[in-house]
Formats: sequence, structure tokens, C-alpha cells
Amino acid sequence: MSKTAKDLTAGTAGGIAQVLVGQPFDIVKVRMQTAPKGTYNGMLDCAGGILKNEGPLAFYKGTLTPLLGIGVCVSIQFGVLEYTKRHFAAQNTRKGHGGPDGKLLSSGQLITAGVLAGLGNGFVSGPVEHIRIRLQTQSNTNPTYRGPFDAIKKISSEYGIKGLYKGQNVTFVREAAGYGVYFWAYEKLVQRELAQKGIRREEIGASSAVLYGAAAGYVLWAVIYPIDMIKSRMQTDGFSPSTGQKYRSTLHCVRTVWKTEGIGAFTRGLGPTLIRSPFANGATFLGFEMANRLLNSF
Repeated sequence: MSKTAKDLTAGTAGGIAQVLVGQPFDIVKVRMQTAPKGTYNGMLDCAGGILKNEGPLAFYKGTLTPLLGIGVCVSIQFGVLEYTKRHFAAQNTRKGHGGPDGKLLSSGQLITAGVLAGLGNGFVSGPVEHIRIRLQTQSNTNPTYRGPFDAIKKISSEYGIKGLYKGQNVTFVREAAGYGVYFWAYEKLVQRELAQKGIRREEIGASSAVLYGAAAGYVLWAVIYPIDMIKSRMQTDGFSPSTGQKYRSTLHCVRTVWKTEGIGAFTRGLGPTLIRSPFANGATFLGFEMANRLLNSF
């Protein structure tokens, strides 16, 4: 198996771990982001309402889409990231930088690798998250879509591929900005431990992978949360004025939310995100690192 194939497979393992751990928190975040102001008194009120009115399985509503899609997304992220890192390492070696094997990448190189990973991921994460959000926010008693495949069929048949990629511009902005700092933070923490302990990457413990992934997750959300909120609003908006469209563009969405709901709307739902982040992102990097070591042992 080639190195890239191993990275893609390990990334899929990380993505599946992320979804299974983070999905219940994500649905609470999305409901709070997209509901009218005053709908919920807070995170616990939202979660309690979901549990009472829709049952415990509602916390995994729309899970099939991210389980399949986010697995592919994270696979792409790590595939692009590791490929770019190897490119920079080879470049460093030729120039005599980055240590004896060129693997000590600079902050600029890590951020660039993360940005490219995010953009590559965005082509898949946009429609995947769009379908997931539609399923997470639809009525439980009179649902528009019977499941992810029904949602894809109905949206694509009526609005084409463009309909599936609703909110894609803001998705690319979120992915590029977020994953640039996300992977930079993780890799810098790994570099620090390698330098302090004089060990190889394969010797970093599972607890470190979880801890560094959790820290990287907090850095990610500190940068992208307001962008993510606008993405959620765009992806739950109507497709046209006749279907309840509120926002003509991303900029119009930002201006409308600011004017009608104030700055607080841009951080609504942050609580469940901050609780979810260390578990989901720790699981992502743990899944990737452990799967990668297993694959490289063959």
C-alpha cells in the first residue's frame, strides 16, 4: 500500500471516530445556531427539548451522512496534509533546512499544508454538511426528507448540483482558515514533544495525541465559529424567495444577522461546540495516528 493510500485510510478512521464522538453535540450546536433568537434559554434547554420531544436517537439524526461523508472528508484532509508535508520536507532537505531529514517544517509550511487540506476537504464537506444540517433541523412530525439519500435526490432534482453546494463560498473560507491553524497547532505541539524528549513521532503516546488534538480543536473553533454560524444559516435557508429564502448572499446574511440579532448571534451554540471539541478532535487525531502506525507496521 502506498504512503498516500495509508494516509487516506488512516484519515477515514479518524473521521469515523470524530463523528461517533461528536454528533450529539453537533446537533445541539446546529439547532442553536439556526433557531430564531429566544427559542432556547441555553445549551441544556436545547438538549433537554430534543430529548423530551424527539427521544435520545434524535441526537444521532442525520448521522449516516457525516459517517460516510466526514470519513471521506477527514481522509482527504490527512491525505492532502501528509502529501504536502512530504513535499515541504523534501524541499527542506534540498535546501539544508528542517533538520537532517527535512521533517521539521516551519509555521508557514504547516499553515500552507493545512489550508490546502481544508480546501481539498471543502469540496466534499460542503454538500455533506448541507445535507446533515437539513436533516438535523427538519420537523420530526412532518419531515421534508426521509433520509440523506432522499434529501440528495430531491435537492439535486429540483436545484441541481448548485443546490447541493449551497453555502459553498463560506464553506471554503471556513475550511481554509480553520484547518490552516488546526494542523499548525497540532504539529507544533508534536514538534515540541519530539524536541523535548528526543523521540520519534511513532513513540508519542496516545494520551498526547488526544491532548494535542483537543488543543488544536479549540484553536480551530476560536478562529472559525462565527464563520460556521453563517454557513449554517446559509445551508438551512430557502433555495428561493418562494421557498422562504432570507439571504441573497453570504454578505447579506452577515449584515442581516448583525442587524436583527446582534453580535451575540455569532457565538450562539458555542457552548456545546466547546464541550464537543476536545472529545471529537482528540478522537480524530488518535484514530489517525493509531491507524497510521498500524498500517505502517505491515
